[in-house]
Amino acid sequence: MPERKIPRTMSTQHPDNAHTPEWSKEEVINGNVEVFEAFYAFNALGCQEVMWDSEGKDTDTRVVRKLLQNHWSYFSEHIVGEDVYLTYRVPNPHIEGAEKKYMVETLQNIPVAHDVATLAYNREVSPIFEVILPFTTDAKELILLLNYYKKTIVADEDVDLYESIKTKDWLGDFKPKTIEIIPLVEDFDSILNVDKIVSPYIKFAKPKHLRVFTARSDPALNYGLICAVLLSKISLSKLKTLEKQHNIQIHPILGVGSRPFRGHLSPENVNHFLEEYQGLSTVTIQSAFRYDYQTEQVKECIQTLNQKLPNGNPTLIDKQEEKKLLEILAKCRKQYETEVETLAPLINCVASYVPQRRARKLHIGLFGYSRCVAGVCLPRAIAFAAALYSMGLPAEFIGMKALTKLNEQEWKLLQKHYVKMEHDLNSIGEYVSWENLKMLMEMSHKTAKRAGMTEEKLRTALLNSLDDLKTVEEKFALKLGPRGNAQRKHENFTNNFLISMIEQEDEEAKRALVEAAKLRRCLG
Repeated sequence: MPERKIPRTMSTQHPDNAHTPEWSKEEVINGNVEVFEAFYAFNALGCQEVMWDSEGKDTDTRVVRKLLQNHWSYFSEHIVGEDVYLTYRVPNPHIEGAEKKYMVETLQNIPVAHDVATLAYNREVSPIFEVILPFTTDAKELILLLNYYKKTIVADEDVDLYESIKTKDWLGDFKPKTIEIIPLVEDFDSILNVDKIVSPYIKFAKPKHLRVFTARSDPALNYGLICAVLLSKISLSKLKTLEKQHNIQIHPILGVGSRPFRGHLSPENVNHFLEEYQGLSTVTIQSAFRYDYQTEQVKECIQTLNQKLPNGNPTLIDKQEEKKLLEILAKCRKQYETEVETLAPLINCVASYVPQRRARKLHIGLFGYSRCVAGVCLPRAIAFAAALYSMGLPAEFIGMKALTKLNEQEWKLLQKHYVKMEHDLNSIGEYVSWENLKMLMEMSHKTAKRAGMTEEKLRTALLNSLDDLKTVEEKFALKLGPRGNAQRKHENFTNNFLISMIEQEDEEAKRALVEAAKLRRCLG
């Protein structure tokens, strides 16, 4: 097998696009359309990797055969697994309930894909040999997954079936003999302890290299913008330190969306992003990045990322500095969680208008798991952000009142590690609508009734949000609100949306929400 290349750009199936791709006849992308989408990401856009997702959605396990069969002229020259990469994300049995065995179905397809590709290329080819494990919290989960593949899927070839006939005599060998596991850390403690999760796995599996995936989107939903950024920086620092300790190449992946709340990787912000998150090997190219900007601009930016990644080394954080960052994290997390719990009924009401872009199974994020016990559940990160943008209250600002609780040393440390904080808040500040918030306050009785919450709770939530916005204006000397014609149009659409939602004019509300999303170039 040729020397392994590490892909730099990973196309994903995150449903954050406002526009429907021109090649899709339906607004909801699924089935064979997703197979074409994978080819499109490789061939038209230049992505080097596609995440094939069976976590949270049904997936086509015959993707390799369909790609080779339908697009052989491309894949005959771009070998899957050598030049371009297809990487499964499997359900985590620790999290899933009745559907945990979908992981088995996905893993069983890896040797099938090997046979298909080997026949097509007329030589040994393993098109799929990597698996992403979401919600990784312990090295045992990685070891279990690796051993399950080796001791169950592959070891099946030596099972005696009848009269000394083994499985491999009947079905052939099962290859590849092993797989590479990519841990995806998503919750607060797992990101902070990524080194403790990864280290035992390195000792057990002794990989030549390791790719480690840090979530950036769900931590923003769960803990707020500032916490999500700082957690990412701590993770990157710990992985770099771990790399030196074990004398192994670790290739960090960061899962990011196009607006600041979910990572701020968009065609118009590539250079700022690369300055903010140094030490990356791979980034996700989500649907809004691909479909809400001009195709030529998208291709150019993906080419830039392919050339500029990896982008140097992260800032190393020592134990003393980490301790101080944890104090900042605690203050920001507490403020954010308090405000989100108060806002939750209104967010859920608005999120019900966010259109589907993928055929997904019902799945709630980590914040939802932890809060459902107390009766407060939230939508997934994209719908959550979309709901707040649609109100004229970008999710980036929720909990920013915590900045007033930082001492001077903490403030300087935050600025050191969140390099583009002012840039991020300034760029998304154009989508703040003071008029919308004023209207919601004036119509608090009808709005609260529509959201299924008390008027007092709604007014408290809105006053907290106003304090967040004023804090940002004062701290950064910014003026929030629409500045250009596009942002003024956005404010008009969000205003129309809110009025239609309150009056329960559902179709008009949905149209206004989507038009606003198209102007800001993402759902959430």
